[in-house]
Amino acid sequence: MSVTLPSPLPSILSSSYTVRDRKCFGSAKPSPVFKHQRFFSLISAATNFSSSLDTGFSTELDVVTGYSEIVPDTVVFDDFERFPPTAATVSSSLLLGICSLPDTKFRSAIDTALAGSECYNLEQSDDRMTCFFNKALVNVGGDLARLVPGRVSTEVDARLAYDTQGIVRRVHELLKLYHDIEVPPQRLLFKIPSTWQGIEASRLLESEGIQTHMTFVYSFCQAAAAAQAGASVIQIFVGRLRDWARNHSNDPEVEAALKRGEDPGLALVTKAYSYIHKYGHNSKLMAAAIRNKQDVFNLLGVDYIISPLKIMQSLKESVTPPDEKYSLMRRLSPQSAASYNFSNEELVKWDQYSFASAMGPAAVELLTAGLDSYATQSKRVEELFGKIWPPPNV
Repeated sequence: MSVTLPSPLPSILSSSYTVRDRKCFGSAKPSPVFKHQRFFSLISAATNFSSSLDTGFSTELDVVTGYSEIVPDTVVFDDFERFPPTAATVSSSLLLGICSLPDTKFRSAIDTALAGSECYNLEQSDDRMTCFFNKALVNVGGDLARLVPGRVSTEVDARLAYDTQGIVRRVHELLKLYHDIEVPPQRLLFKIPSTWQGIEASRLLESEGIQTHMTFVYSFCQAAAAAQAGASVIQIFVGRLRDWARNHSNDPEVEAALKRGEDPGLALVTKAYSYIHKYGHNSKLMAAAIRNKQDVFNLLGVDYIISPLKIMQSLKESVTPPDEKYSLMRRLSPQSAASYNFSNEELVKWDQYSFASAMGPAAVELLTAGLDSYATQSKRVEELFGKIWPPPNV
């Protein structure tokens, strides 16, 4: 899934294969977390990379971590010593990765899930596969919780993205499974797609004290509605919006940013951050899909920045003399948020109708693509479980 307040510095794990798009995050509530994807789900690792090279000198990474939590979005299990993780995310893509590596330490968590008599005794094959899937997620999440001090973010099935009560039921089911293996709710986040129904589920869950992490945010209405719902973490994909804008047009929000000479992804993060801070919401904002160091510099002050490992390495290797380090200025702050101007249309109490009307082509297309990708991964996990169940010696 990360991030710091009074929480631990978040990060994410992965396995002996590279993982991407994984994030970590934190929130104003108990500890922070996150995560995600390329082939496997996010489980990337975040760490404190601060290290002065000489008296009076510091790295660019030292400087930027003074403003935002910088979290690598790819890491391998072999890098634990170099990048000690403090939080993690478990998802369908991570399960796929674990299944492809029989010798990984997390494989036993999946074998144990497939051996569970509770699932074995279910008559309907769909119910049995859902049970196996949930137990596998939680077993791996439990192992991760024992490895990291921060929160573990657990992906909620994207196929439930338009079913508010289905999302809530699934989170309650996952929570019960975590309770059975003695992982407390304060250690957990639940990663939910930012459809209107997903945001409503976040509102209901947060009212129960269950922490949520909203993903696939590509428009201001999604970010604002999630903040109004009280979501603990809101994740915006900067580079994906930029990529969309290079090849498409006719999205009012994107076109407005381009006319101002702004990058649409960075502009959305600035707007969402300003809204959260100007109007007193408690959500923490995470910027993901970072493409280069300049993106990092332009986002300084946002709660969490998920950065590719190569950018982290570049920041760590770049020395900043004392007379230059202050050129890396904080771009986002409560003060900058207070001066941000919003239109009356943007300050509404969002409902399903206004939300649907405000979702432009970019958000609709990118959200749909993300949901399709997650749903495909979940189906692949179920197909794989169907082939390897029951496991050996059961």
